[in-house]
Amino acid sequence: MEFVSPEGLRLDGRRPMEMRQIRAEIGAVAKADGSATFEMGNTKVVAAVYGPREVQNKSQQNNDQALVRCEYSMATFSTGDSRRKPKGDRRSTEISLVIRQTMEACIMTHLMPRSQIDIYVQVLQADGGTRSACINAATLALADAGIPMRDLVTSCSAGYLNSTPLLDLNYVEDSAGGPDVTVGFLPKLDKVTLFQMDSKLPIDILDNVMQLAIEGCKAVANYMREILLENTKELEYRRGV
Repeated sequence: MEFVSPEGLRLDGRRPMEMRQIRAEIGAVAKADGSATFEMGNTKVVAAVYGPREVQNKSQQNNDQALVRCEYSMATFSTGDSRRKPKGDRRSTEISLVIRQTMEACIMTHLMPRSQIDIYVQVLQADGGTRSACINAATLALADAGIPMRDLVTSCSAGYLNSTPLLDLNYVEDSAGGPDVTVGFLPKLDKVTLFQMDSKLPIDILDNVMQLAIEGCKAVANYMREILLENTKELEYRRGV
């Protein structure tokens, strides 16, 4: 199957190095301490954060830092696949762990000892790049909750199909079986906090694909800052500051 036309266009009309449209909304879940929705093309995710609060299971309490917990799930209607994936299946457990470890790299847990932060992420609509969308939604939800962070952690994927590096894969491209990477990135600190790769790639091509994913992360970070600034201005307006 041809994923890039002779004119240099992908199946959805994008250029190889073009991201899908991204949209975000802060404060999507009223009762949460912080929440956000994040869309990358047709992939839509909602994240809710509760905490910092008292540790429910005292045996897990840490006197030096906060306990971060994460739960990932997919809405039954998110893919159109009637075979419902059970909650807590292997893939959900793995993605929950990936999101938790990525978030722990940016949360200043040492400032909140003997407390717990719960992050809940649900995929409402899946069309490729769900991990990245989950991480981006969780970051905005943490910022909305006022959780202190070293930096905004952002995420984006990139792949290699038809001998062409492609940014921000959709479901059709993701399912093609070609090599792809998902990167989590701290833009101000210039640090990679997550790197996952499916299939092998020659080192020179891997370098190009990874750099492309990092550029995607930087674009997401710029968008996030705009959204957070807008949200801050709106809050100040409501309070009459």
